[in-house]
Amino acid sequence: MYQPLEKKISPMKEYINIGLVVLSYWIISMLTVFINKTLLSSDIFSLEAPLFITWSQCVVSAGICFTLSRLSRIFPNVIYFPEGNPLNVATIKNILPLSILFTLMISTNNLCLKYVGVAFYYVGRSLTTVFNVIFSFLLLQQKTSGRCIMCCVAIIAGFWLGVDQESLTDSFSLIGTIYGVIGSLALSLYSIYTKKSLVYVNQEVWLLSYYNNVYSVVIFLPLLFITGEVPTVLSYKYLGELWFWLALGVSGLCGFAIGYVTALQIKVTSPLTHNISGTAKACVQTVIATEIYSESKSFSWWLSNIVVLKASALYAWFKQREMQVKFQEAEASQKV
Repeated sequence: MYQPLEKKISPMKEYINIGLVVLSYWIISMLTVFINKTLLSSDIFSLEAPLFITWSQCVVSAGICFTLSRLSRIFPNVIYFPEGNPLNVATIKNILPLSILFTLMISTNNLCLKYVGVAFYYVGRSLTTVFNVIFSFLLLQQKTSGRCIMCCVAIIAGFWLGVDQESLTDSFSLIGTIYGVIGSLALSLYSIYTKKSLVYVNQEVWLLSYYNNVYSVVIFLPLLFITGEVPTVLSYKYLGELWFWLALGVSGLCGFAIGYVTALQIKVTSPLTHNISGTAKACVQTVIATEIYSESKSFSWWLSNIVVLKASALYAWFKQREMQVKFQEAEASQKV
């Protein structure tokens, strides 16, 4: 279980630590996507209740965190879990805005995944970097260079090309694409506010994940009734089957893991790096999905994926160079 390091570590160990975190994010994220796709739209389950599935994942995640917090008090030398109270008024006030974004992000992600194929899921949610630039300017007053803006233009072009090519197939879903855009927007805001919210929990990723899932469980409840999913779940033909609840449990475990590694990746890198990592991971995920589901795609469809990936990679490289220049200028001014 991850615990903040108190001692200063060498650059090499830091790079290895970051690499392991990114690799963990990739593996857990792809596993979560394929499991959720099976739950949401396969003929095996046939449960038309995507918000209920997402809610159940939050219930499992909150339960795991609660159990770990109790066990850490009984076995403090074996299990580490930061102390915290999700019912604290100040905590609710500070973390609830992030939890609302968290709820919006995971619900729209699952809704997008329900209606589109795993292969197109990447392109459908590829506008995160663009939204990150927009919100960094509006919320943080951070300006973006002209070459980075051109990369964003290329990402948008790749997105539209992907939508255009997908619309030529029987698997295209307009509502799924819209959910993907909303998910990209929510992820961008969530990445920015996660960095801010970690201050209120003493940089404890476990604690932030605990609060997010507890609050999301409550936020989802009225949505389940409003969307009419409660009667759907109660009349589900496999509701009494053990294998169904085991599948939901595995899905919830993956949801817990992805929530943790997402916050951890943002913590050890940055919101921008997290978004770029997610884009690169999704590219690999797309290739795997086309093989698993035996999907045949046109050259232009693949070109849209390449454009988005290359533009995102260039954007990350430009931003990294700009940050290095600023750091060097700051060091030079301090010496003077």
